[in-house]
Amino acid sequence: MSEHIDPAAAPVTSRATSDPAGTLTAGAAGALDVSVGRVRREQLHQLVRSKAFIVGSVILLWWIVCAIFGASFAPYNATTANILNTQLAPSAAHWFGTNDVGEDVLSRVIVGARDILEIAPLATLLGTVLGTTIGLAQGYLRGAFDMLVGRIVDAALSLPIVIVAFLFVVAVGASTITLIVVIGFVFSLIIARTVRTAVLQERELDYLAAARLRDESVPHVMFVEILPNVLGPILVEFTVRLGYAIFTIATLSFLGFGVQLPTPDWGADIAINSNYLAAGYWWETLFPALAIASLVIAINLIGDSIEAVLIQ
Repeated sequence: MSEHIDPAAAPVTSRATSDPAGTLTAGAAGALDVSVGRVRREQLHQLVRSKAFIVGSVILLWWIVCAIFGASFAPYNATTANILNTQLAPSAAHWFGTNDVGEDVLSRVIVGARDILEIAPLATLLGTVLGTTIGLAQGYLRGAFDMLVGRIVDAALSLPIVIVAFLFVVAVGASTITLIVVIGFVFSLIIARTVRTAVLQERELDYLAAARLRDESVPHVMFVEILPNVLGPILVEFTVRLGYAIFTIATLSFLGFGVQLPTPDWGADIAINSNYLAAGYWWETLFPALAIASLVIAINLIGDSIEAVLIQ
């Protein structure tokens, strides 16, 4: 059994190596690096032993496979209509039934993972990079810059995220690039606030005082000294925002501002087929909804597991 190590008791590499007076010997620095490595390995072992992480990863991996290879193993062409097979209930021939134009629902669910898993990660990545940069600058520079950006963030976040994204998409027009940029920008404001809080906790520590004594540049201090020490909250924030991005994209598609039909899309399929719920055609709406729910739950399980390991 591996020895348990308290991550809080071991400094990360950038803190340990900020030593302008040269007080750390090569042996001591090497020992600290070994300690950091052991902490990282222990955290990884804890993560892969987490049942929630395993379940979430398996579900997410399934949808990733569907997004990449779904068109090749879906039982039918997802966009081929068949007026002789409209709104068939689930059966051996069509496991998830068919919709109002005879398209196979299972095939549309499988292939529908492609666009949402293309847009959501890219939008979240953009928001994380931009938000991290803004948050680092706010937390380290403080002063007028922090106050100005903080007011902008507060104003932008006074409305629900989906509403803000909806207003942008309506103004600019719906497209894949628009969705990525709009959702990424909106999420960057939230991530910036989280990163700023983390940086404020680091700002007065000795390793930053040492960096200032060495007259390091501001970009060096922010991205080389501080950034490695706030990666935990950033990674957790990325997974959380990824789940919200999926929900936001599905909502915009439901409202008609996402991926356009006949391209398979979970949100758009729910919107179109929900009109037939009253007639008893529940399968056309249920299965795309379950796909969205399973993907969001999987990402939340992964995010919770990462948070439990990294944020102690």
